[in-house]
Amino acid sequence: MKNIKINTEYIKLDQFLKWTNIASSGAEAKTLIRNGLVKVNGEVENRRGKKLRKNDTIEINDNKFIIE
Repeated sequence: MKNIKINTEYIKLDQFLKWTNIASSGAEAKTLIRNGLVKVNGEVENRRGKKLRKNDTIEINDNKFIIE
C-alpha cells in the first residue's frame, strides 16, 4: 500500500488517478471509473468527482493507496 499525502482538504477521484500516474488523462481516468475498476474504501466507485479525504483507501488493479 502506498501512502499519498495531499495538502488540501480533499482531492477528486479523477484528479487522484492522474496525479498518481494510474491514468494519463482525464478521459482515461473517466473510463477506468466507468468500467468499475476503481474501489474507494472497499466499494466500487463510479463517480469521477468523488471527494477523497484523509484515511480513504483507493484500489485499482494491484495498486492500493491511502490518503494521508
